[in-house]
Amino acid sequence: MTEAKELFLIYWPHILFVLSGLLSAVAAVHAAMTKQDVRAAIGWVGVVLFSPFLGPFLYAVAGINRIRKERVSQLRSSNMYPEEVIDRVLAHDVVDVSGPQFAALRQLGDRVTDFRLLGFNRIKLLNGGDETYPAMLEAIESAQKSIALQSYIFDHDPIGEKIAGALIDAVKRGVQVRVLIDAVGSKYSHPPIVRMLEKGGVRTALFMRPVIGLRLVYANLRSHRKLLVIDGMHGFTGGMNIRAGFMTAIAKEHVTHDTHFQVGGPIIHQLMVNFAHDWHFTTQEKITGDAWFSNVLANELEPGVPIRCVPSGPDSTIGNTHKMLMGALSVAQTHVRIQSPYFLPDQPLIAALATAARRGVIVDIVIPGANNLKLVSAAMSAQFDQLLQTGCRIWRSSGTFDHSKLFTVDGSWSYVGSSNLDPRSLRLNFELDIEVYDRQLAQQLDARIDAAISTSTLVTLDAERRQPFLIRLRNRVVWLASPYL
Repeated sequence: MTEAKELFLIYWPHILFVLSGLLSAVAAVHAAMTKQDVRAAIGWVGVVLFSPFLGPFLYAVAGINRIRKERVSQLRSSNMYPEEVIDRVLAHDVVDVSGPQFAALRQLGDRVTDFRLLGFNRIKLLNGGDETYPAMLEAIESAQKSIALQSYIFDHDPIGEKIAGALIDAVKRGVQVRVLIDAVGSKYSHPPIVRMLEKGGVRTALFMRPVIGLRLVYANLRSHRKLLVIDGMHGFTGGMNIRAGFMTAIAKEHVTHDTHFQVGGPIIHQLMVNFAHDWHFTTQEKITGDAWFSNVLANELEPGVPIRCVPSGPDSTIGNTHKMLMGALSVAQTHVRIQSPYFLPDQPLIAALATAARRGVIVDIVIPGANNLKLVSAAMSAQFDQLLQTGCRIWRSSGTFDHSKLFTVDGSWSYVGSSNLDPRSLRLNFELDIEVYDRQLAQQLDARIDAAISTSTLVTLDAERRQPFLIRLRNRVVWLASPYL
């Protein structure tokens, strides 16, 4: 033993050198073989080769996708509509409800996502917590069979307690209730609302709960999805978390603005399929049966709106939203309106926006004048010149922070949901959006965005270039970290 110890003391630098080389080689090979983005692969290979020990550790923490694709994204399951049902509720033609240019976009959606575009749907725009939370509470209180709720953040505050109380009351009435909250998002308030829910008998789970001692490993790959499905028939989805800050009566002049959507019709089935898969991935419990998946053919189908769910995430659905937005920008003819709290598009999206503007399409982008994430705001500013010099218009809104995520094309097509236009949403988070072929909704959203523009400040290239050098340097330095902001 003494001899071995002496040998180690003599040769430990050589042992560390060899161990470092082995770890770096393994990490570099893994990055080269698994990364689809060549820039990401080159970046990680460089980090692990030129940073002994630290590089492989950083790659293990932030570079490896630990989600098993077959468990998360196998959307074609026993819960999906059979083909004969799909044929009846399928939206066959979108030209009449949107425009001829959107026929190609519909075909793109068919090939990008496993979900088909379904007709006969209803959708209602809800402005902020003042409209959204009362509607959600009314739906929860009317539930007879089942409630499925998923959120990134579910705060333990007055509105969180109110919704939790309604869920607990539903359990007491005999309603089956499942609540899925992201493990990181659940920590935004203390004590977590999970304790109240579980004490009240609500089946609650945390998505990607960190393993003790390995919390950093799970800092990425969050579930940012928001949905509520009642009795398999009524639903809500959009970009709103459950927080008191969205209620005017509570937050008053500091209220955060946002949008959410109340939906009905066959699209509810797709929302429920998304929830069922995330729940099964988290808990291994399979959700099936009429209590959760209502038979859409049991009711008379009424004329409605073509809608499709577009799930995206770091699995087989990676890049779905990116592809849909690229397709939408390619077919735009007159006007693209975007409202996003965190606007950090990658180079392909920047090029698509610039190309649309150069084709003569009006491109309006509304971002918060007062952002709740200062670092993200700085990184956003570092990219403005790439858009402004091509003719895109960027507006800084006035008033309090607006968390809305809205994208419309030609007053006829809308893309709304949980996705921000930043690297985290487009590649790292599990997101859920819907595309809607409907002039009425698109024009409602256009009116909302135009109202924001009317009180906004136009960002100009000259003003950006006149900023002090140290401010511009700070923005660029922060921008370098934008994939992980």
